[in-house]
Amino acid sequence: MVVIGDLMTDAVARAFYPLARGSDTPASVVMYGGGSGANIASWLAVEGTETTFVGRRGSDITGRTREMELMGYGLDSRVVMDPERPTGTCVVMITHRGDRTMLSDPGANARLQPEDLPRDVFGPDGHLHVSGYTLINPDSRRAARVALRMARESGMSISVDAGSHAPLERAGAENFLEWTQGTRLLFANVDQARVLTGRDEPEAAAKVLTAWFPNVVLKLGQEGGLWASKTREDCVTAPAEQVEPSPGSVGAGDAFVAGFLPAWLAGRHPKEALSRAHHLAARALHQPGARPDLGEGQPVRRGAPRGQRIR
Repeated sequence: MVVIGDLMTDAVARAFYPLARGSDTPASVVMYGGGSGANIASWLAVEGTETTFVGRRGSDITGRTREMELMGYGLDSRVVMDPERPTGTCVVMITHRGDRTMLSDPGANARLQPEDLPRDVFGPDGHLHVSGYTLINPDSRRAARVALRMARESGMSISVDAGSHAPLERAGAENFLEWTQGTRLLFANVDQARVLTGRDEPEAAAKVLTAWFPNVVLKLGQEGGLWASKTREDCVTAPAEQVEPSPGSVGAGDAFVAGFLPAWLAGRHPKEALSRAHHLAARALHQPGARPDLGEGQPVRRGAPRGQRIR
């Protein structure tokens, strides 16, 4: 599995009381490894899928720390060091009610270049997942599109996610659909599906999206998830696992993607793949931060030997 995407530091600021505008609000502020692409790659590796992550970081101490974390998860890190831009940072603001707002500075992620793509990871027996953020960001878009082209030409299966609804809307639905031609599977949440289709109802939006993507998975939050295919009239649904989330949890959607992909690529029924996705998302909700928590001595599961076929 090859994941191309963003490597970030998440500064998770959780307010204990309503924000006092123009003054101080008591809060908890903790730094974690983040970035949607890096998060997905980390969950995949920990769960036993041999995974290569391709991205870009700064030459700062933060960047070195973030890359060492990736290697600690047991994945193959192909991260290029940017001599000028810092490692990306995302400030995750969580209100006392649990609402989340993100302020994102992509930093070195925005400078990902086609020359940064390692040619040896593209081959007919593999799968490529591209983070929507890498496509939506205009400075890294060319690298993402070149990766998609190389994957198509080499016979890889391809999935993408839709990033985040606000930058997706700024980039334009028609543009995103054009950039992702030839993609086998799209991941989106309800807001992103609405941007891409103009439809409010999830099943209707999913069926519209199957005109561009043979397979579509929508993340419905507490309502679960659904899979739609252009070869099937009805959608497959599965309920979410009901959990009490950790106050500082972020990135459950990334864990969901990492849970779904291996099962689906191995030919499991979509309902089983959705159930696996919900299980991993629930694990992410139980812990602070967006990456797998290895602090309790959990072993890193090793994946299949390089070159083994995953459908």
